[in-house]
Amino acid sequence: MTDKVLTGKRVNTPTQTSKYTLEIRRLFHIALPLMGAQLAQMGMGVSDAIMAGQYNSADLAGVALGGSLLWPVMLLIMGLIQAVTPTVAQLNGRKDYKEIGEVIRQGLWMALIGGLTGVLILNNIGPVYALLDVDPVATAISIPYLAMASLGFPALMCFFCLRFLADGMGFTRPAMFIAIAALCLKIPLNYVLIYGKFGLPEMGGVGCGLANGIINWFQLFMMVLVVSQKRFNMTGWRQKFSAPDWRRIKPLLIIGLPIGASIFAEVGLFSFTTLLLGSFGAETVAAHNIAMNLNGVLFMPAMALGMAATIRIGFRVGAKEVSEARTTAALAIATTILVALLGSVFIYFFRFEVTALYTQDTTVASQASVLLLFVVFFLIFDAVQSTSSGALRGYKDTRAPMWIAFFSFWGIGLPIECILGFGWIGEPMGVYGFWIGLAIGVGTAAFLLSFRLWQTSNNEERIRKLAN
Repeated sequence: MTDKVLTGKRVNTPTQTSKYTLEIRRLFHIALPLMGAQLAQMGMGVSDAIMAGQYNSADLAGVALGGSLLWPVMLLIMGLIQAVTPTVAQLNGRKDYKEIGEVIRQGLWMALIGGLTGVLILNNIGPVYALLDVDPVATAISIPYLAMASLGFPALMCFFCLRFLADGMGFTRPAMFIAIAALCLKIPLNYVLIYGKFGLPEMGGVGCGLANGIINWFQLFMMVLVVSQKRFNMTGWRQKFSAPDWRRIKPLLIIGLPIGASIFAEVGLFSFTTLLLGSFGAETVAAHNIAMNLNGVLFMPAMALGMAATIRIGFRVGAKEVSEARTTAALAIATTILVALLGSVFIYFFRFEVTALYTQDTTVASQASVLLLFVVFFLIFDAVQSTSSGALRGYKDTRAPMWIAFFSFWGIGLPIECILGFGWIGEPMGVYGFWIGLAIGVGTAAFLLSFRLWQTSNNEERIRKLAN
């Protein structure tokens, strides 16, 4: 700290270094609970993979294929609702609390309609598997798994809307505690439904889907209790009923549609890759799913930092602290790279031990351990593109990132996957060719999104236009 004399009084002025340190602490204060929540949410997917894999390798493949369609649909609709986070954050920065309440009421209408749409999609997914000639053994498990999971879909979307209210106002711990409680319930519930305990039918991997549906209603109930606390009364979100209002929903969709489309572009490529690999057999799908699960777990810190950047940058833009928002963006990217490097080192040295947790099948384990070497390099690029996207959402800059995502993942990644994996040029590389394509697509997105972030954070006129 340095000293200055101002109006006859000595005051402490923070150095630039201490400002950076304080901002990093604020980012982590928001991000750590989000990280815990995301890891717990991912833990539910990991528990599905491990427990279904221990039951039967076909059930593991069925759950993996089901997840490859469940996650894109879920994240597409969640992305629409995620417009709530930067909107609430900027309103919070402006101290316009009553407007936050109206945003939430309209967001809940979006969540309900989106959730019901998701139910319709997930219960009519069979033709997709037939079109892609997916292994019929895995398909027979995947279709009822999705039907069971869809039972909790409307509850999940409403949960996200209310969670984004809390997140946007900087209260991120409730989501973590709820996710941890949900995981603690999910594991025994999986066991009971997979193996048919207490007189219930033995459902195998399908039981994981039913457990998902039940847990989603539990999470919604808990989040309603959280946002009914006094600290949220200033928003007035419960004080009156609001019918759907297109004038208020439209601005949310303008922000949310590109967010949902961007997330869908990324996760959709990962999921479509899993579907394409379905023709290579259940063992290849299982190995791919193990690698994707571990990548997802170690990707969660970067996702949390991106979400924290959305909240902090949104708040600072709302408070008209444009240069400070730029600092937050730079610190978020630098911190993300460091955390991703630590994750890559962990995977490299412990890939065999971690793979053994998923399966006892030596063929699957061997293939998965090789795929994890791709994750070592893949993780850093994935982390940078995710945090860049999150930071851009804080500025409400979502349209250009959407086009970048589609170009990178579907214009670059997918064609390279098919060329190398199926051997359209040269010898087929199988699953390894698909992972090379994934890595190149994610790397392209990381470069273009970080460049877009640099442009936006230095363009005050663009920032003002996006904030209106």
